[in-house]
Amino acid sequence: MSLAIEAIALHKSFGKVHAVKGLNLEVQQGEVFGLLGPNGAGKTTSLEMLEGLVQPDSGQIRILGLDWRVHGTRIRQKIGVQFQTTQLDEKIKVREALTLYSTYYDQPRQIDGLLQLLQLDEKADTYQSRLSGGQRQRLALGLALVNDPELVFLDEPTTGLDPQARQSFWDLVRQLKHEGRTVLITTHYMDEAQALCDRIGIMDHGQILQLGTPGELIAGLNQPSYAEIEFSGTAPDATQFARQISLHVEVKKQHWVIALNEPKHDLQQVLASIESLNLPMQQLHVRRPTLEDVFLQRTGRSLRD
Repeated sequence: MSLAIEAIALHKSFGKVHAVKGLNLEVQQGEVFGLLGPNGAGKTTSLEMLEGLVQPDSGQIRILGLDWRVHGTRIRQKIGVQFQTTQLDEKIKVREALTLYSTYYDQPRQIDGLLQLLQLDEKADTYQSRLSGGQRQRLALGLALVNDPELVFLDEPTTGLDPQARQSFWDLVRQLKHEGRTVLITTHYMDEAQALCDRIGIMDHGQILQLGTPGELIAGLNQPSYAEIEFSGTAPDATQFARQISLHVEVKKQHWVIALNEPKHDLQQVLASIESLNLPMQQLHVRRPTLEDVFLQRTGRSLRD
């Protein structure tokens, strides 16, 4: 399968800040690829370099087999970009916005079909300022699709949306994949990455730390399950508890997360220690490992840090 994105040894600095340090990345045509990283990890700078908005200090980028330094105009006709925020005039209507953006390209997509895809056909003559949050995000995606792109960049597209609007947007991303398009998405939602992405790159300190399918990344933890203990107030100090059970305890604001190596045996120890220390436990549940656990192991911090 040919590559939609090929980045080789990308470096980018801003003053004394080395934002991207030798990034290597390959994204196959037709896949949905997720780039995950906490704030300051370098993913925004990486995305901007791949989109042609920022020039790398060194390294090479090929998009759909073309070199940005030589074929920039051709590449722009083949890609679509949805930014975190899209500013439009309050008095522009949905159809007007899509029609305006379509004039920037040589072979634009048919607007009526695009409106149907976005489920905005009934809002075609509505001012964009009167759309709901989910509808505005679908319109922003539509602006990235007016040129019928082969490759689509989505930068945290569902931030701030309610669950129903998020699900609706997920369906659009799945439709893009069904049409054979390549999608590179950044997101702060682990469930979103797990639901949509064929492969994921975990990024921190300007480098990709781990790469694989969601299943491969989770299996790589070699961790059967986790116990979470929730408290009615602030989580107490876990030092004595961890010493008793001889397991790693991660202390959150109002709960603990405990890695269970042998769930049946370890859970008995956990319950016995809770009883002996008279801990103010509100509830306990056991769960399977998730991408969040992978992320914490690789970066030492949560996705939103």
